[in-house]
Amino acid sequence: MTTQIFRAWLLAGATFAASLSLATPVLAQEHDHSGHDMGLFDEERATMAVDAETLGAPMLMHSPLGSYRMARDASGTSWQPDASPHDGIMTHTDSGWMLMGHALFNGVYDSQGGPRGGDKAFLAGMVMGMAQREVGDGTLGFKAMLSPDPFMGKSGYPLLLATGETADGEHPLVDRQHPHDLFMELSASYSRPLGGGFDGYLYAGLPGEPAFGPPAFMHRQAALDSPEAPITHHWFDSTHITFGVVTAGVSRDNWKIEASAFRGREPDQHRYDIETGRLDSVATRVSWNPTPNWALQASWARINSPEALEPDDDEARTSVSALYSRPFRDNGSVSATLAWARKDRIPGDALQAWLFEGAVQPDQHWTVFTRAEQVEQDELAGHHGGVATVRKLSVGAIYDVPLSDNVKLGFGGLASAFDAPASLGYDDPTGGMAFVRLKIG
Repeated sequence: MTTQIFRAWLLAGATFAASLSLATPVLAQEHDHSGHDMGLFDEERATMAVDAETLGAPMLMHSPLGSYRMARDASGTSWQPDASPHDGIMTHTDSGWMLMGHALFNGVYDSQGGPRGGDKAFLAGMVMGMAQREVGDGTLGFKAMLSPDPFMGKSGYPLLLATGETADGEHPLVDRQHPHDLFMELSASYSRPLGGGFDGYLYAGLPGEPAFGPPAFMHRQAALDSPEAPITHHWFDSTHITFGVVTAGVSRDNWKIEASAFRGREPDQHRYDIETGRLDSVATRVSWNPTPNWALQASWARINSPEALEPDDDEARTSVSALYSRPFRDNGSVSATLAWARKDRIPGDALQAWLFEGAVQPDQHWTVFTRAEQVEQDELAGHHGGVATVRKLSVGAIYDVPLSDNVKLGFGGLASAFDAPASLGYDDPTGGMAFVRLKIG
């Protein structure tokens, strides 16, 4: 029954994405590709110009990585749709710096059913700050992101069908989501025009995020209202915390190509430290935002020794994704993610993963979200204990109460259904989370 539900939901997701491509976008066709405001209505540009003049500061900020709207930037150097809502508290200093901050904290009670499940209360979230200013002919940028995840303990929280990393340096985490490191990103970048409409940039992080995959799940508009990590995390975006990465990229209008050298080893069980090592892995990504509502990417990575428990094994990963976002009604939005990835173990099996996410915010209070995933897993019956195709469907909602212009308190919940071979011993469980969220920015 769960398989039928999942297939129906995946079909609905594909139909939803197809219908979006046929719909007339709210941010209609692009009128002007010059400067930093390409893809905006003339009316919107005029309104922002008035706002900027009134406030004495430019409201329509360009990215520190090139001549396009900052709203296009997501995690690391990845792109999201230009029409995505852009959270953050922004200020400008007399010395020419633009400063922006954003914070999100989820207090969660998690219950995963069945003989392989468990219960736990924990705190998760992130605090992010960035700064940029013009230096010479280009733009210098800094970004920092921290997480309270280490306080939940080294073993993270129960999450059926999830695998990846370790809590003790000896055993893999199975049916649990690992905590992220305290330092999720500490990066610097510099970009400048190259002539002919091209911009180039250099990005370095310790930690940082290489040019692979869609934006990390906590930055995707269709996923950020859910406190639950995807079970596809280690196919699409487990490299979002990489202790050592250097990326170079070139963009022009709505296109970008970039390549990274990075340390392939995933973070260890020590969640408060800064790790170092040789940049032994590579990744490349092509991104295209054909309209303000879409962000498409294709990427490839060769990762050296990603797993601490299997240091002699490497991986090649391939990822393709489409992100969609558009305003909805007066203060709402509609967003979606459709993605595929393949993980080739070297040596070992080739394992695929599919993901659909969707979120609808009809007004400033309610957001309804969903996620459907299918993964070919080889770690649920013991490490490399045979490949099994597993599926998960989650549906949830959150109600936000504005406390001020920049602070919201939300109350939410989600429920999950699972589909896995009977031999794995899950006994057709269900799961769920109840959470309270504080959002600043």
